[in-house]
Amino acid sequence: MDDAEREETWSDFRDVVNMSPSRLDEWLATDESREAGQHKDGGESTGHASGRRIAEILRTKKDDLTDDDYGHMRKVVGYVRRHLAQRPSADVEDSRWRHSLMNWGHDPLA
Repeated sequence: MDDAEREETWSDFRDVVNMSPSRLDEWLATDESREAGQHKDGGESTGHASGRRIAEILRTKKDDLTDDDYGHMRKVVGYVRRHLAQRPSADVEDSRWRHSLMNWGHDPLA
């Protein structure tokens, strides 16, 4: 990954992730967060695990991010953009749709 790709990924990630690491940590500790998303074999959901990783990335100095971090950041950007395009017409405040997005670091009501 070259510097231009890293910069674009960083910018896109910062555009879609609108929760601070501390707010994300608080959210991830809730029952609503743990219940949202797809769970494999009854374990942690993909989104919940991603949220923990996102909080770590947000706490990492930009110069210390790895190619693996940038790969996850691209995954987050893609997920959030796809999920936002599927916004339900009903009230979303307490919806699984919003909860799933919040696991990925984006609160659509923020």
